[in-house]
Amino acid sequence: MGKKVYPYIPNSVPEVQEEMLRFIGVGSIEDLIADIPEEVRMKEPMELPEPFEDEAGIYRHVSGIMNKNSTAEELRCFLGAGCYNRYVPAVVDEVINRSEFLTAYAGEPYEDHGRFHALFEYQSMMAELLDFDVCNVPNYDGSQACGTALRMATRITKRKEVLIPRNLNPDVLKVVETYLQPDVKITYVNYNDKTGRICLDSLKACLTDKAAAVLVMNPNFFGIIEDKAQEIADMAHKAGALMVAYVEPSTLGVLTPPSRYGADIACGDIQPLGIHMNYGGGVAGFVATSEKPEIIEEYPSRLFGIAPTSEGEWGFGDVLWERTSFANRDSAKEFVGTHSALWGIAAGVYLASMGPQGMKELGEAILQRQVCLKKVLSKIKGVKLDRFSGTPFEEIVVDFSGTGKTVKEINEKLLEKGILGGFDLGKCFPGLEGCSLLCVTEQTTAEDIKAIADALSEILG
Repeated sequence: MGKKVYPYIPNSVPEVQEEMLRFIGVGSIEDLIADIPEEVRMKEPMELPEPFEDEAGIYRHVSGIMNKNSTAEELRCFLGAGCYNRYVPAVVDEVINRSEFLTAYAGEPYEDHGRFHALFEYQSMMAELLDFDVCNVPNYDGSQACGTALRMATRITKRKEVLIPRNLNPDVLKVVETYLQPDVKITYVNYNDKTGRICLDSLKACLTDKAAAVLVMNPNFFGIIEDKAQEIADMAHKAGALMVAYVEPSTLGVLTPPSRYGADIACGDIQPLGIHMNYGGGVAGFVATSEKPEIIEEYPSRLFGIAPTSEGEWGFGDVLWERTSFANRDSAKEFVGTHSALWGIAAGVYLASMGPQGMKELGEAILQRQVCLKKVLSKIKGVKLDRFSGTPFEEIVVDFSGTGKTVKEINEKLLEKGILGGFDLGKCFPGLEGCSLLCVTEQTTAEDIKAIADALSEILG
């Protein structure tokens, strides 16, 4: 680094470094790294740009970099695949930007200005939405929540195998595969090529008395509702396994909640509940179950409850603290890890502002837009919408394989026209080469739908 001083890099001022070295009784920084072999040390200075010595200069520089980005506010967005362009009510940002919430984290604050209370309300509303008794304080993301739910199932059933469908979100699958290593066996269940739903014959062939859980993503990654979910749950229960449902919570204003079709554990991500996309998240995971003690005891996550205080008031705090790795570091069932408490508060504000009627209207609005998109795209020559016959929600599979153009080429041309195209399914599903996953949300307007139809007509000639 030489003699350059970077005001935004802590302790880069030589005088400050010398003062710190004197205080700890060391002659130089080299003395601190004496144990590092000479041959692996960096000899030449780092290639850093010239330092900005004023705040205004660094602000202009960083703003210039950020302004190169195109956001979903500027583009017409049809990309979902696990992170959704939802409308975030202004009240959500107003509340979570309050100083007492903005620094919300897993640790105990010196002054708790209602964080436990806010998260208790979030848990209560999530449990109502999911039709379960208990929901955890949000963990890192939906993928971790899924891994946690499956590990909970292995502890509850005392079995070490889980069945995972191949129509699961591939990003979730990667995390779950890592999370279950090395002691939990994963058996993969195929999806039906015609419907896009879980193949019941494949499930039947895979399901044995060694299975701890059967996972169902509903709607699945192709956007299709798993309308045989109750049958899947019955099959799992007959084999002594649990059914774990990975659900998109914003759909539950109109879709059946997981407890009503036999799910023992629900999990997923709360990003669609009032959290901005933020370059891929704003993400936070939830796990929800019944209140059976044998299930509650297997939660590794924090659970906030309500109880009367010695002062005769209501207080909010941890339930069954001894379950967690905070209380039991050496032999914990599972390490708690990061809690996304701030996003739990955001989702709580969102759910409170929407209410049951608002969530119902949200689901209906998305369904209407999806029907409109399918109707318009069906008129474009070469485009097929019948790749899967299952009923979709929020996302649809569009088959461009007969157009002579790849999804990548189509998306590049769409972007030139200010449209963010769908997820290229061929990247993760070889059998779906040429298929794109297009998403609509309540933000999708009639003008957006006309624009993508006109653009595709032009691109495809």
